Formats: sequence, C-alpha cells, structure tokens
Amino acid sequence: MRRAVIAGTGAVHGRQGVPNAFFDDRFGGGVGDWLASNLDIHHRYWCADDESTATLAEGAARAALAAAGVAPEQVDLLIISTDTPEQLSPSTASVVQHALGATGAATFDINTACAGFVTALDIARKFLAADAQYTHALVIGAYAMSRFLDLDDKKTATLFADGAGAVVLRAEAGDGPGLGPCKLHTDGQYHGWMGIYAGGAARPITPERLAAREHTVKFVHKFPVSVNPDTWTRLIGELCEAQGITPLDIDRYVFTQLNINSIHETLTRLGVPTERGHTVMQQLGYTGSACIPMAFDDAVRSGAVGPGDRVAFVASGGGLAFAAMLATL
Repeated sequence: MRRAVIAGTGAVHGRQGVPNAFFDDRFGGGVGDWLASNLDIHHRYWCADDESTATLAEGAARAALAAAGVAPEQVDLLIISTDTPEQLSPSTASVVQHALGATGAATFDINTACAGFVTALDIARKFLAADAQYTHALVIGAYAMSRFLDLDDKKTATLFADGAGAVVLRAEAGDGPGLGPCKLHTDGQYHGWMGIYAGGAARPITPERLAAREHTVKFVHKFPVSVNPDTWTRLIGELCEAQGITPLDIDRYVFTQLNINSIHETLTRLGVPTERGHTVMQQLGYTGSACIPMAFDDAVRSGAVGPGDRVAFVASGGGLAFAAMLATL
C-alpha cells in the first residue's frame, strides 16, 4: 500500500491591499466594524492588473515546490481547484503547467467551489495510492474573485479576496503519516443560492447581461445560519468514528475562512477549544478555494503545526458542496 505524504506547502496573495476602511468610504461608515466584529475580517488583498488566477497559482506552486525540495519536472500530477478559472477553456492547470515547466505532469481543473481544494486533495491521494505512475502530485487552490465582483454590491464586494495555496504530495510505501480518509457531501438544492450565473452555456454573456452585471458573483438567497456548523460537525464526527478517535484527538482544525462564528460554533459542538481552529481571514479576507491551503501554509510556517500532528481540513462552498479530511503530518 502507498500513502500520500505532505512534502511542502506554499501560498501567495494578490498585491493590492484593501482594508475595511475602503468599504466605509464606499458604502458609508460602520461597514468595516461590522466585518470585523461579525466575520473577523479586517483586511484583504485583490489582484493587481498583471495578476490572475494562473499567476497566483504559479506563485503558490513555486513556494510549495521549494519547501518540498521537488523540481517542477518531477511533478507527475497537477490539479487546480478554482471557480474563477483563467478562462472557460482550456484548463487553468494547463496554463500553470507550462509556466512552471512541469512538462511531465498530467493536469486538470476541478470546480466544487470553495470545497474544491479538499476534494482535490482526496483525488490526488487516491491517484498516488492506486497508480505507481504517480510519485509527486501538486494540488493548488486558486481564487481571483475580485475579477467577478460588483463593487456596488455591499453583500459581496466586502467579503471576497484573491490568493492561492498549494501542497506538494509524495507517495510513500508502508504505514506512517499522510493524508487520511475524506468525506464529501453535496446539498444540491442550494445550487441557485450563490454563484456566478452568467458566462456559461445556460446564460451566455450578452450586452444586456453585462449591463445587469449578471457575470458577477451573487448572493441570491441567504443561507440558513446553521448549515455549515451542522454539516461540518456531522462530517468530522463521522471521520472520527471511522478512525476510532475523538475530535479532541485532532490537534488543529483548518476550516473555510469566511465566518469566525461558524468555526467557533462547530468547535464548541465538538467539545474542542476554539483555539485549535487556525484562521487567517483577519488579514487575508475570504479567498474561497484557496483559503484552506493558505491557512494551512500559515500554520506550517508559523509552527502552529508540526510533525506528528493530526489536522482536519473542513470546507464548504457554493453548490452547496462540503469536504472534510483528516491528515497526520
């Protein structure tokens, strides 16, 4: 049996810093205070004019490869999770493969919105476990949602940010640390509640849709406040039960970085100190499919996690899609 071991991490964010005060100036006073007190978001970064989903992904990938001591030509598989792709077709992964010089890597994108990175980790884990052709996998979550914001929409413009995070996985034989089991779940009845609904086959771009800003991200309905804590708690409980452990046996939790209250409520339900939740939304904002690898890279580089620690990755995103995974470092 082969297992997938985390060999290195990396992350970057867009170069354009945007403090909460920007939105006070745009929408009136009090917006920044609300973001800080309710979501714990104080600052974020957007892409500069010469940045994009692919350039962010490349930057995170280079940092992760350097940390792992792996050359681009050693990468056998490159998966990018994003719902802000470089273009509709071809894949963002093919663009990044060329930029890196990872000429031996098979490539593809996946889109399960902000649950995509954990889903991509599970896919890569299974490739490495099942097929001896693959020794190194590069998994990237990348997000450039500032390109799809309506800056007159206070509900969306204030939340989203740009960045990318990457993990290099290495196949190793025998027992030991590595990526563990994963649980995926979708509540498809919510597919029309939040997303970018113009620009695809169902609603191609027209001048009228551009004028109505239908190509920007929209919150169509307000989600039930309990949907993330309910599902996250259930998925973590199922993973722990299958492994014969308790939530207290997990040293660090890395959740989707949108709402501090949902994170704290989930940890409280699990009987886990809230300090075990590692967060970066305070300075990075909500970076969607990139937020979990960006937070994990911060935890690794700050020393918040280290060899032997058990980590839970817990994600949710539009669709609604959910993913939870355990890993031992």
